Amino acid sequence: MSMSTTDDPAAAEEGLPEAEYRDRLRELPPSAKLVAKVLESDAPLSQGQLAEESLLPDRTVRYALNRLEEVGLVGSRYSFRDARKQVYYLNR
Repeated sequence: MSMSTTDDPAAAEEGLPEAEYRDRLRELPPSAKLVAKVLESDAPLSQGQLAEESLLPDRTVRYALNRLEEVGLVGSRYSFRDARKQVYYLNR
């Protein structure tokens, strides 16, 4: 799991070119694509918020986040509102 210590999630990885982003995403399962789409419109979000927004079970969201993190498309950090929670954002 990657952790960003900056306040700016975009600084975690210097933006991926659009073609590279799409190539990495293309190889992932539909659940990961849906989670990425939700994060495109509303990030950062916790795992619970992602489950709510995507209508996917928590376990499926966790799997999707793991896959997205493996290919470097998603980063995480501790929530500013609740330091016990992780929030996720796209590395774009």
